[in-house]
Amino acid sequence: MALACLTLMALANPVVAQEDAWRDQSLSFEQRSAALIDAMTLDEKISQLSDESPAIERLGIVKYNWWNEALHGVARNGKATVFPQIIGLAATFDPELSFRMADAISTEARAKFNISQAMGNREKYTGLTFWSPNVNIFRDPRWGRGQETFGESPLLTSLMADAFVRGIQGDDPKYLKATAAAKHFGVHSGPEALRHSFDAKPTAKDLHETYLPAFAHLVTKSKVAGVMCAYNAVYGEPACSSDLLLNELLKQQWQFDGYLVSDCGALYDIHHGHKAVKTPEQAAAAALNGGVSLNCGFTYNAALKQAVEQGLVSENTIDERLQELYRLRFKLGLFDTAESNPYNQIPADVINSPEHVALAKEVAAKSIVLLKNNNHVLPLAKDIKVPYVTGPFAASSDVLMANYYGISGNMVTILEGIANKVSMGSALNYRMGALPFNDNKNPKNWAPFVAKTADAVIAVVGISADMEGEEVDAIASAHKGDRIDLQLPQNQINYVKQLAENKKGPLVLVVASGSPVALGELYDLADAIVQVWYPGEQGGNAVADVLFGDANPSGHLPLTFPKSVAQLPPYDDYRMQGRTYKFMTKEPLFPFGFGLSYSAFEYRNLAIEQDDSAYRVSFELRNSSQRDGSDVAQLYLAPVEPKAQEALFELKAFKRLDVAAGQRVQHEFVIAKSALTRVDDNGKSVPLQGKYQLFVANALPSERSAKLGAAAPLTQLIEF
Repeated sequence: MALACLTLMALANPVVAQEDAWRDQSLSFEQRSAALIDAMTLDEKISQLSDESPAIERLGIVKYNWWNEALHGVARNGKATVFPQIIGLAATFDPELSFRMADAISTEARAKFNISQAMGNREKYTGLTFWSPNVNIFRDPRWGRGQETFGESPLLTSLMADAFVRGIQGDDPKYLKATAAAKHFGVHSGPEALRHSFDAKPTAKDLHETYLPAFAHLVTKSKVAGVMCAYNAVYGEPACSSDLLLNELLKQQWQFDGYLVSDCGALYDIHHGHKAVKTPEQAAAAALNGGVSLNCGFTYNAALKQAVEQGLVSENTIDERLQELYRLRFKLGLFDTAESNPYNQIPADVINSPEHVALAKEVAAKSIVLLKNNNHVLPLAKDIKVPYVTGPFAASSDVLMANYYGISGNMVTILEGIANKVSMGSALNYRMGALPFNDNKNPKNWAPFVAKTADAVIAVVGISADMEGEEVDAIASAHKGDRIDLQLPQNQINYVKQLAENKKGPLVLVVASGSPVALGELYDLADAIVQVWYPGEQGGNAVADVLFGDANPSGHLPLTFPKSVAQLPPYDDYRMQGRTYKFMTKEPLFPFGFGLSYSAFEYRNLAIEQDDSAYRVSFELRNSSQRDGSDVAQLYLAPVEPKAQEALFELKAFKRLDVAAGQRVQHEFVIAKSALTRVDDNGKSVPLQGKYQLFVANALPSERSAKLGAAAPLTQLIEF
């Protein structure tokens, strides 16, 4: 009835009356957005369907750009706190920390938005609609964008991303703090070089068991505001016009009512890359009819009006898509008075505040994974006489920022962090020693021989987002952002070998990367190894805290580290057999879930009870050392006699637990019986049947984990 009244008012006075209606805060967002759309001409409507939505002055609509990034901090928009890259956040196995980090990001985003609006800056990256998080599965470690993900586990990805989305979007009953978007829907993880024409063909089992769960979780449970469709095709249909993905799954099965945005230029790929249609008009119609509300690119602006004129798409469908967009603009409070929206009161001093800087350091410290610690050489003493810091990334800010980064005046390199940590009496020495990706030009290099004088050598090696990343950004990659092997660049390998030959004290490798590094012989040459990912602006201080004992390492690997690419299936094969902890039969370098500590943990007293609805798995975690620590308890199920294509292990629950020195804690995992399922070859979820081994451990329960020093797992046979 209200909308009917609005229509009658519009007939009498189309501009003034409608403007009064959409600015009437007593009406619902649905009513207000419908009234505003009804007042637009067709040309105006089409103009609002692209990421750069221009102003419509006669209706009082200001320019808005939908393209904004906040992967691990407000990105590409000036000063902001630079948090660790998402793969590092995943290594914390801490959803509550993921929420806190995302909440800080959206708080800074609102403050920056308020300032930008006041100064009339409405350009790209200054808005509130963020195209994060990336919940694609890191199925192959060669993928350059895997650093943006939460790793290889659908469960870990779902729970960490759920917390991230809630932190971004806020908890106000009326307004959104900002909006998140789950990307890239739904089967997308390389190759980068082929993404504009590649057709991914997973099995039905892999599609529903591995690639879709995180998207389903964010849509149905987290209520994520947006979803971004991918460049590639799936089963022969471009992802941004796929009936299976956009209609059957997203709209019908999951009842998604947010907005769907194309990856940038993906609609152009429908006709140019995939050749699924012959003209831009057909591509625009296929996407709009399929459900794409927002075109990042130029296809809608260039071809959608002609598509309407050709009868390929209706104006009613355009109105439906606009409603999805404008409903969110209203929920963000963009058409309401400033005082009505609590997020408008966020002050500028939250941006890169001391509290957020401290949080960035906390996330970084908790993300660091101790991979080796022979003879407990770590932590080092702060009063060490001659520490030697070397390596191509010791003094680099590049490995702190990763990709999709913000800018901070508080960047702390690993060298600076160590300099801040050691005694004023320590004769700290530094030489770069090796270029990041190429052989040294000068054959004379004294750097490896300095190791002869050092009580400990800290070599900071790895790669950076210049070597792994997105197709258009990784300028040091010859493969458009992907890697063809997993080892360090050869010049770094040679340099570490020289250091090992000349060392007097222990050799500590600090490895910076967003993906697995296959260390080969360097694993044996190093006395200690820490994986630090891309640790953000406080990375140097966090690494120094771990190396010198002010922080106890507690990160665990969110993905498997193979020994080499020889252990992997072909990169363009989207079947999961042979991949990840669930299906890999070859012995990896480091297993999923693995991570050492300066504390000694023991798992004891496993007890399993069940009722009609759930299994209750209780255990005791004991810290038998003299150092407070944290461990990540992980619950796995493994079939005694795996069915064809069945996962060899399945992570069913995890919990980060703090345990004081010499103390013990009790914990209980509650596993709903409805979750005790597997996916069959037809992609259907079926109850578990047969005998399964249940494990509680702090790494994948395997011989390799035990050999590397993981705690002995608890186990019990269960029959379903």
